[in-house]
Amino acid sequence: MTTAAGSSVAGEDPALELTVDELAARVGVTVRNVRAYSARGLLPPPRMVGRTGYYGREHVARLLLVREMLAEGYSLAMIERTIASAPPTASSATLALHRALLAPWLPPEPEEMTGAELAARAGVPESPALVDRLVELGLVERIGEGDVRVLDPALLTAGLQVVALGVPPDDLIDAQTRVNAHVREIAETYVRMFVATGLRSFVEAGAPPERLEEVRDIVARLQPAAAQAVLAAFRTEMAAVVEETLGAVLSQLEERPDRGR
Repeated sequence: MTTAAGSSVAGEDPALELTVDELAARVGVTVRNVRAYSARGLLPPPRMVGRTGYYGREHVARLLLVREMLAEGYSLAMIERTIASAPPTASSATLALHRALLAPWLPPEPEEMTGAELAARAGVPESPALVDRLVELGLVERIGEGDVRVLDPALLTAGLQVVALGVPPDDLIDAQTRVNAHVREIAETYVRMFVATGLRSFVEAGAPPERLEEVRDIVARLQPAAAQAVLAAFRTEMAAVVEETLGAVLSQLEERPDRGR
């Protein structure tokens, strides 16, 4: 069995049991790194016998994926987000597929800042209530006393640009909440289409490793195509709504008695 990068995975034996030292040696990392990755939740807990932990094939698979992604320049935070929803007992083949399908869609690296810094960027007074609304929206999470982690910096930047136009932050959050619901429906439409056309046959064939690149290629082409299709549809609908709304507003303007004075 091989990983997506072609590294040998000798730990596919379901009965494999390794101590932390043996695990580190097999994968080619330090024991300190193994413990650090475990503390971040990148590895499932070992099977404990007394005070000794034993690690199996799922730990080997995850460590190989972590090492591979670090070599490609991913941060530990991004790796954590990539494999957080993977099954804890996933094999190397399953993790490779999970990464291929999920990683291209993840937002940029999270940013950490204080609540005061976030308010300053938005040009509004610091407000815990406003941060609470951003947490509910899923845009930020609290990480300490007064500190926040912005989970999607690109969305925050776009929001700040709208706030700079004079839109109150609370109104923008209300609007974004409604937009997110519609975007979720769009995402579900595309994912169902991809599963039915590009993924089902791959899974039914037993997820052969030689076809993983084919799946990756489909995902790589789907991402820009879906984004362009959604943007094109948005522009068309925006033009139609602006035209309708503008017509009504201009009609009201023409009906004003002081028009033309």
